[in-house]
Amino acid sequence: MKASNDKRWLIVLGTIIVQMGLGTIYTWSLFNQPLVEHFGWKLNSVAVTFSITSFALAFSTLFAGKLQDKWGIRRLIGCAGIVLGTGLILSSQISSLWMLYILAGVVVGFADGTAYITSLSNLIKWFPEKKGLISGISVGAYGTGSLLFKFINGSLIQSVGVSHAFLYWGLIVMIMIVGGSFLVKEAVINNNPQTLKETAQKDYTVKEMLKTKEAYLLFVMFFTACMSGLYLIGIVKDIGVSLAGLDVATAGNAVALVAIFNTTGRIILGALSDKVGRLKVVSGALLVTAVAVTVLSFAKLNYGLFFTCVAGIAFSFGGNITIFPAIIADFFGLKNQSKNYGIVYQGFGLGALSGSFIAAALGGFVPTFTFIAVLSIISIIIALTIKAPSQGKPRKKENAITGKFAA
Repeated sequence: MKASNDKRWLIVLGTIIVQMGLGTIYTWSLFNQPLVEHFGWKLNSVAVTFSITSFALAFSTLFAGKLQDKWGIRRLIGCAGIVLGTGLILSSQISSLWMLYILAGVVVGFADGTAYITSLSNLIKWFPEKKGLISGISVGAYGTGSLLFKFINGSLIQSVGVSHAFLYWGLIVMIMIVGGSFLVKEAVINNNPQTLKETAQKDYTVKEMLKTKEAYLLFVMFFTACMSGLYLIGIVKDIGVSLAGLDVATAGNAVALVAIFNTTGRIILGALSDKVGRLKVVSGALLVTAVAVTVLSFAKLNYGLFFTCVAGIAFSFGGNITIFPAIIADFFGLKNQSKNYGIVYQGFGLGALSGSFIAAALGGFVPTFTFIAVLSIISIIIALTIKAPSQGKPRKKENAITGKFAA
């Protein structure tokens, strides 16, 4: 990369600010009950909003790479910040559920996903020698934004009411994302020997990637990691009450525990994957998940055992969603990483929607946990056996400076 280390770390700082702003959407649960009380809507109807947001977030990643090619990274992130902030600001004026679904759901989710995947992928390109660590820093900042704004948005709701809280939230997030975008610079892929050494020798297009069996195997692994983690995050308090026999207040502490271990797992496992290998770390995290859900299903739970299992699943989930962007770069190259990861990232959206449907079909927590354990074992086998697709003779690469092709 043609940039000094100082400039690279300024780009890291800008990406951290952007990702923290984007991660604030994970405070949505704070708004559910206040909206119910303010408008008289049903809780389930309001809670659906975040499922719409999550789906729109994942769906937007299919188009984010093409928008980046057309607009450039800085302009794209800035526009996404303006759209996201505007969606939240306009949510302060809503009077119906469908307006909430469109503004706080579709608009906010689409803008969030667009900036999330492009800023993450761009930062990984700047640090091909530290993909796991850098991915952990970026995705960890996303989780940190959620942690910090649990207090900020909670305070806003109490002090100015739920409608005005949307207004201030939107303004703060817009300033963070747009401001951070000015520090972000487009990464240029060139023929630097270090870059070629640290990633795939061939840059796969989306069409080429989809012709490989590895793309689908990675999707299965990513879906398993996301579905198990997102399902647990959504019902962790209920598990504590019904399976561990905890009171509501004590079980509620698990929500904060999930956020802390989720963020910690992103940074620690991301960095570890650079040292010991990404697929080894993923298989280990999936094994922890399989063991934890099995214990939750069949062991006699107490306070300590319940929180240990919850922490293990959250830590593993955070690590897995951090490592997969780097795996996609390792397997399919850096040049089209945003587009290629956008395809695999649909496992996140599908995982966000599938957990509740699977639980409803299977009839409760225990059979769902058993299903997750089986999926995790299958994914572990995949992780231990999968290899980067055969690349054959590296195709000619365009030199980013001269525009000429080199072997």
